[in-house]
Amino acid sequence: MDSPLYIIRDRGRYGFIDRIGDVVIEPQYLEVEDFYNGFARVRFNDKLVHMDEMGRLLLKHWFRFIGFFEEGLARVQLVRRWGYINRRGDLEIPLRFDAAGDFSEGLAPVARGIYFGFISPDGEWAVRPEFDAAGPFSEGLAAVQIGEKWGYIDKSGTLAITPQYDRAEAFRDGVAAVWEGEQWGLIDTAGQLVLEPQFDAPQGGLAGEFFNGMATIVQDEKYGFINTEGALVVAPRYTFAGDFGNDRAPVELHGRYGYIDTAGHLVIKAGFQDAGVFSNGLAQVKNKGHWGYIGTDGVWRIPPRYQAALPFRAGLAQVVYQNRWQYLNEQGEVIWTER
Repeated sequence: MDSPLYIIRDRGRYGFIDRIGDVVIEPQYLEVEDFYNGFARVRFNDKLVHMDEMGRLLLKHWFRFIGFFEEGLARVQLVRRWGYINRRGDLEIPLRFDAAGDFSEGLAPVARGIYFGFISPDGEWAVRPEFDAAGPFSEGLAAVQIGEKWGYIDKSGTLAITPQYDRAEAFRDGVAAVWEGEQWGLIDTAGQLVLEPQFDAPQGGLAGEFFNGMATIVQDEKYGFINTEGALVVAPRYTFAGDFGNDRAPVELHGRYGYIDTAGHLVIKAGFQDAGVFSNGLAQVKNKGHWGYIGTDGVWRIPPRYQAALPFRAGLAQVVYQNRWQYLNEQGEVIWTER
């Protein structure tokens, strides 16, 4: 399907609608998750199973755990062993690993015994297991732990960046967050220090995660932003800051929320009780106890009348009105409502 599906609720059961509000999968499950890479995880007979966008369940095997599909394969666990299934539900890589991560850039980190290496989609070793821990490949490099320190290897298994950090994240936008003690900074793919470790962990997010070229930083319990060059663009002066979307980021100042642009200017005054991230040119904000949506100019597009509101996703947003779920389009029209 070209358009995403959206979770609906009916008398405690969950199903899915399409973008125009037609029911595609009847509400029948006690627990569901959003679709990701063509599949959703739903609870069936007290087990999580994969379901495709036609509502068909992958029931060839029962597993203790199922992961998300990445590059056509999903990690699964039966008793203690891990393997991978394909999009038909067949066991593509046998259950023979003691730990397993998702595939990324053609390789997946797995463990045999206490050591981690990397396998290719045929289940064969691409990098022999000799690391104490390992993360996914990103931008040609993967973080690995040797002893107490983390560094990075390339796809041949050769050390590209010497283990010297207490923690190391995946590369994004040419940089990766690395930790010394409880503070993080940035390095580039050559291992050069872009920004000395000096920031605390952001609340509810990953260190060094960039949106619109900006990442939140926390210093002395105040929030600001850096860019991918490590330059401090917005000094840490806010009590909270969210991610950028549509070149706007929510910030909290004196107990109220507004929005700044990528230059750090307050472009929507801090007058809201709460605020979300911009998506599709709209952001959910709370005013006088109710949620609505504003545009990037701060003008109301959908008036505040909802008990709860989520960000827009591919043209629709989920809200709660009079204790019932609804989906709205970008004009504020109700596309679907819970019975």
